[in-house]
Amino acid sequence: MDFESKIISREISELLWEREKTLATAESCTGGRIAEAIIAVPGASKYFKGGIICYVNEVKENLLGVSHDLLEEKTAVCEEVAMAMVKGACKTLNTDYAIAATGLAGPGGGSKEIPVGTIWLACGSAEKIVTCKVVEDHGRDINLAIATNRAIQMFRDFLKQEDVEEITAEE
Repeated sequence: MDFESKIISREISELLWEREKTLATAESCTGGRIAEAIIAVPGASKYFKGGIICYVNEVKENLLGVSHDLLEEKTAVCEEVAMAMVKGACKTLNTDYAIAATGLAGPGGGSKEIPVGTIWLACGSAEKIVTCKVVEDHGRDINLAIATNRAIQMFRDFLKQEDVEEITAEE
């Protein structure tokens, strides 16, 4: 893992540790890389409950509760599925927060509508979710590294924004 990712993981650790909140991951194309980044920090067992690798739709449906109709209508590579994965991971693993990734890392599997390198990321709680679409194709390994880094950056920023909103609400 690169130095920047370690710094971000450390920040996430501190934010979750302070709040006594928990985290899970739901990963399709990233196959556990986001969870790996999170647990790179000693003491992660205090806030990280686990992850679900949901590489196929059957697992997205059965373990995360993603709608079969949604998967049929929009495919697994869409914002709505990423959001449903966050909600499902929070519910299934009983956590405050989750990070999800679903997409096409490559080299094959893309189409004109959904090209290789399209990856939807989502993070948040069951009540509030933010998303990000990655649409770069630099080859499988780099696509996965970019998605993993963006996912943890997005989650760190989500947690920091929650702090700002909490302070503003108190004033």
